[in-house]
Amino acid sequence: KRFDQLVGQEHVVRALSNALASGRLHHAYLFTGTRGVGKTTLARILAKCLNCIPGVTPEPCGECAACREIDSGRFVDLIEIDAASNTGIDNMREVIDNAQYAPTAGRYKVYIIDEVHMLSKNAFNAMLKTLEEPPSHVIFILATTDPQKVPVTVLSRCLQFNLKQMPPGHVAGHLKNVLEAENVPFEAGALSLLARAAAGSMRDALSLTDQAIAYGSGQVKEDDTRAMLGVIDQAYLMPVLEALAEGDGPRLMREAGELAARGFSFDAALQDLAGLLHQVALALSIPEAVSEDAPERERLFELAGRLDPERVQVLYQIATLGRRDLEWAPDEYAGFSMTLLRMLAFAPSDSAPKARATPPTARPESRPEPRPVPAPTRPAAPPPPWDQAANESMLSSLSPGPSPGGGGEQSDWRALAESLPGATRQLAMQCERLEHSGNTLRLRLPENQKTLLDNFGDKLKVALAEKLGAGLKVEFELAAAISQSPAAARAREQAARQSEAEAAIQADPFVQTLVRECDAVVANIRATG
Repeated sequence: KRFDQLVGQEHVVRALSNALASGRLHHAYLFTGTRGVGKTTLARILAKCLNCIPGVTPEPCGECAACREIDSGRFVDLIEIDAASNTGIDNMREVIDNAQYAPTAGRYKVYIIDEVHMLSKNAFNAMLKTLEEPPSHVIFILATTDPQKVPVTVLSRCLQFNLKQMPPGHVAGHLKNVLEAENVPFEAGALSLLARAAAGSMRDALSLTDQAIAYGSGQVKEDDTRAMLGVIDQAYLMPVLEALAEGDGPRLMREAGELAARGFSFDAALQDLAGLLHQVALALSIPEAVSEDAPERERLFELAGRLDPERVQVLYQIATLGRRDLEWAPDEYAGFSMTLLRMLAFAPSDSAPKARATPPTARPESRPEPRPVPAPTRPAAPPPPWDQAANESMLSSLSPGPSPGGGGEQSDWRALAESLPGATRQLAMQCERLEHSGNTLRLRLPENQKTLLDNFGDKLKVALAEKLGAGLKVEFELAAAISQSPAAARAREQAARQSEAEAAIQADPFVQTLVRECDAVVANIRATG
């Protein structure tokens, strides 16, 4: 009923309040935005500000006859028109004819035209003349969800305000205030689910809350709300990502079967899986952006320590594309399981199962001579030497030994870091070993990893004490940049392997023949599983 009670549209409220306070009124306003963000509500409050009996004000009294009648929908000088059902020129002519008459009870005659983009071209043309030379006592307030369909000639004569979608935090906070005022018991997790399901619309959020109250017999519980919305608990999706991180195909199919047995929607499963991957990507790149109250937060960071950022991006794309293609699958379960198998198939070579990473014993030692493509009945050709070299380099890098640019101590520290679980491994991989003297281990890590240190530094100390003996004291130092951490060593090794592979490809006689005789270009060289 007042501007200060409107949620999430502070930028519009401030502009209108300043204009009303200074008396700088416009003859036509256009409110745009998605459904349920407060366009019509804002228009009614503005009408109340204009017609409040004490005077034009950004804070209507709410007690005078005009304010009470506007609140109850009985104010004769406030005319609301639904353009979706009054689209023709005859309806607009009636509005224009009535606009010439002075207000009956108020200071201004206010016309609120909702969904104005639904008006016909002729109706817009008829309204244009009135917008160009409006009577001093008439104010038009137009509202639309699709301003692209409003003619430019109309847009240019209106003061336009774009209402924002409500952030989930604003929606959940408002729902909390409403439920507390109504003395309805609720759980905070349920409000978060309702806020996300509303997709930025406060009206939808309130409607869903009414449904949740009815579904929960007067209470808003998280489990009931999740069942009503068809939202899948992250606890059921985490094992799916863990199976993908481990490259465990049988477990992956078992988890898919568990989701099917519980009757979950596979479309919702892929949607929530994509949302979970988004959280994992945040945990990898910007840990502080992950909300403190995020569900399964600790497990989320542990999972982030087992996935590379590049792979998370690929998994996210596969999940979104799999959801798009779900309707074309033979059935929903087949489409869902095929999406999971595609995620498994696109695993990089360094995260593939160990059995697949072991080179076959039949692999030749020397480079084979270039030969034509084998016939279909011929056994599969062995991998090319550059792929063999890359795999052998990858396997050898897992064994203790001096790393490029570092000594044996750094190599031992890398082996120890890689043996740690979850997020402690991620933190240890970013640390450079400085000194291990007696019971004191000094580590140094980049300043941009401070958030990771704050979240998991204590856990790393415990994990290292279990490995190196009780009573170990671990000290951390921050530096602008470091070069001897296991993560930096791994990056150098990957770059070296890539350079070797590129050199091997460029030197291959068959490739050189293709480049020379067919004007071929080597566009991309990458390792495969």
